[in-house]
Amino acid sequence: MPDKKLKPPYKEEPDEFLALDYNNLTEEALGPGKGLGADDFAELKAVLAAAYKDIEAKYRKGELPFMDLPRDPDVPKAVRKLAEMGRKRFENVVVLGIGGSALGASAVFSALRPLNHNDLPPAKRGWPRLIVCDNIDPEGFSAVLEGLDLKNTYFNVISKSGATAETMSQFMIVYDQLQRTLGRSAIKEHLLITTDPEDGVLRKIADSGDFFSLPVPKGVGGRFSVLSAVGLAPLAMTGVNVTDLLAGAARAQEDARKPPAANKAYVFAGLNYLLTTAKKRNLLVMMPYSDALSRTADWFGQLWNESLGKARRLDGSPNPWAQTSVKALGVTDQHSQLQMYMEGSDEKTVCFLGADVSRHLVNIPAIFRDHEELAYLGGRSLGELFTFERLGTARALAESGRPNLSLTLPKISPATVGYLLHTLEVAAVVSGSLYGIDPLDQPGVELGKRFTYGLMGRQGYSIFKERYNKGLSLKKKYILK
Repeated sequence: MPDKKLKPPYKEEPDEFLALDYNNLTEEALGPGKGLGADDFAELKAVLAAAYKDIEAKYRKGELPFMDLPRDPDVPKAVRKLAEMGRKRFENVVVLGIGGSALGASAVFSALRPLNHNDLPPAKRGWPRLIVCDNIDPEGFSAVLEGLDLKNTYFNVISKSGATAETMSQFMIVYDQLQRTLGRSAIKEHLLITTDPEDGVLRKIADSGDFFSLPVPKGVGGRFSVLSAVGLAPLAMTGVNVTDLLAGAARAQEDARKPPAANKAYVFAGLNYLLTTAKKRNLLVMMPYSDALSRTADWFGQLWNESLGKARRLDGSPNPWAQTSVKALGVTDQHSQLQMYMEGSDEKTVCFLGADVSRHLVNIPAIFRDHEELAYLGGRSLGELFTFERLGTARALAESGRPNLSLTLPKISPATVGYLLHTLEVAAVVSGSLYGIDPLDQPGVELGKRFTYGLMGRQGYSIFKERYNKGLSLKKKYILK
């Protein structure tokens, strides 16, 4: 049954929140042997049935807590209070976080606030600016801090473990500056800590200093956390309608538990699984035709690549398959990357991401009528040109035997963006089931961290410094002279 709490316009939109078009993956569109045929779709039905059984069992056991985030009754209340305080008090909200602690908020903010939000004067934008510090380049981080009036800035440090070297180094610098500039007693007024509700050094700091804090839900990894306090707090404070965002995600959660054939998350995952295993299409190009959705492709890159890039299956056997996601932007990259997709190495699938309706109407004036090369543009709109560029590129790829599919929102709104994000999160987990891997862990990123700890002198990691230095000595033998 639909959620009774959903209010218009959701009940009044008969055409779902997201359209999935995969006609350009079929043999009819691409030619025999290139696209998916009847046998492939028969296999798809079988593998999705098995994945559905697996995912439903895990969900009932409580092993997929991210799926219930859209219906969490507690966090929205807390973030709404923060939003009201932030709007009245601050000009800037600064997120200190990396990876899943940053990409989700950046994606939703870019999609739902004006693209020039941070550049508008305070009276016109109406809400604080959002600045996401997701890198530790000293030049970039210094530039951010130098441009802030600390009295008018609220910092949200986000780290589930509290041990993320990049985030905690930023936090230590900010904490020290707040203390020096505003005094120790003022730190509480300018700091929100989002971390594990019980464990970790950041939780200890929050409790010992009596700082305001919000929880990173148990069992929810960073790349699945945007619909928790991790993403909702900074988004609410900068003017995003998180109530509608969650309502759209709740609708997606409801749809994601339908049988596979009527379930976009499962179909999207299954199609890409077949393209990878049966057609050796191991690159997925996520290509938004929307500046507003550009950061969503960045967020999707982490979701897909960290979830699916595993060396071994759950049974310990080698995993020969992994679909890597890369980003392109329409129409910009029609002029920089499309040549490779059209005629280069043939291992890619392109996924177009867009919206049926633009939020802005920009007409092209009917001038230069005497120039045949320009006359056809006059009297049309940029939105029409933008849409036809997307449709034309999809058709051109198909006629060249290059598979592509489309995810299209009826419009970019809090509800449709919430629906999109939750659907893709579920698709990542379904993909894990299809490949027989764990989509919720990320063992491959840990070794690099350990080398960093060793080089920085962290206690207990000296062996990694020794291993690093050994690698340097080996390399010297092969330097060309």
